[in-house]
Amino acid sequence: MAQQDSDDDMDEFYEKFKGYKNRFNEDTWEEEFDKIPMFMKKAPDVIDPKVHPELACIQAMVHDEDRTPEEQAKSLKDEGNEFFKEKNYEKALVCYTAGLRKKCGDQDLDTVLLTNRAAAHFHLRNMRSALNDAAAAKKIKPDHLKALIRGAQSCIELRIFAEAIQWCDEGLKAHPTDKKLQELRAAADKHKRAADRDARKAKIKEKKLQGEKEALLAAIKDRGIKLLQSAKPHQCVSESEDEDKGSSAGISQLSLDGLGSQEATGAQVFLDEQGSLHWPVLFLYPEHQQTDFISAFCENSCFIDHLAVMFGEELPPWDADRKYHPQNLQLYFEDAEKETFYQVNAETSLLKVLQHKRFFVKAGSPSFIVLVKGSSFWKQFLKGKKIRGL
Repeated sequence: MAQQDSDDDMDEFYEKFKGYKNRFNEDTWEEEFDKIPMFMKKAPDVIDPKVHPELACIQAMVHDEDRTPEEQAKSLKDEGNEFFKEKNYEKALVCYTAGLRKKCGDQDLDTVLLTNRAAAHFHLRNMRSALNDAAAAKKIKPDHLKALIRGAQSCIELRIFAEAIQWCDEGLKAHPTDKKLQELRAAADKHKRAADRDARKAKIKEKKLQGEKEALLAAIKDRGIKLLQSAKPHQCVSESEDEDKGSSAGISQLSLDGLGSQEATGAQVFLDEQGSLHWPVLFLYPEHQQTDFISAFCENSCFIDHLAVMFGEELPPWDADRKYHPQNLQLYFEDAEKETFYQVNAETSLLKVLQHKRFFVKAGSPSFIVLVKGSSFWKQFLKGKKIRGL
């Protein structure tokens, strides 16, 4: 009987509670319960009074606006230190910044807040911000040990070793026996000497490479070889002067812009110790949509030397009719501007072809079309095209 009365009372209470306008929703009561500060599983990173009014009220009690700015700043510093101990550097940063915004006027406290914020920035890898805070702290108190150490550490991480040494030297004047500053000074000096050595090596290497580039371009210029700039077609020879001046036209405009084959092919023209140029050369077989690439074709070598190797005893698998024998092959290069094909004798050296007044090295790699002389494809491919000999 007593149990029945109790159940009835609870039912009556529940019915009355259902009319309470601020009651929990039956479906979302767990989420709403978690908004109550006492029962929160985790506090939000940013407390919005509109979203968490009760929590904002508690925070206001902790940082009571009736207290002096100095008391509030100290409380925020202590709160930041707790977060720092927990390695929650983001929240520590927020607290130290809030403390500095109080502008309490206590130079010692501001120095500590700046130094602590520098430490938080340092652990978050915000090295420039860490250095700025250390510098601001040092400006207030030039002999503050932690600020001097943090400034030197930040400089080392930023690889500005000369400044790191300066920070250490300033610190050692005020704290001549501090081991940390001594260690940082030694480390910064070691890094600086290594960086200076690397810079000297890089400068020597750059100078050597520049010399090699200049020698390479001079060799190309001396031979009268024309480089076709990818962005400016036929830049080296103009339409009006090509027939009269030939390979000497526009040579002063030669630049490494016309030697971009390395990015596409992994090879680039080079000058050997004997003064000979070696070019990356591309052979095109349009009948079978195939190519061959020779990474270093010596300018003094003849085309037949390479054809004899590529089409010697073993013919390529794509040559189903077995007709690509050296004696059957005919080479051409195309002058796209004149819409003309020039026939190349296989016994000719690469240099002689490159020196032709209508040959332009495109993208750093001379290219040649290879056809089987007399074949049906050869006849169809050259039909209607202007053909000239060298």
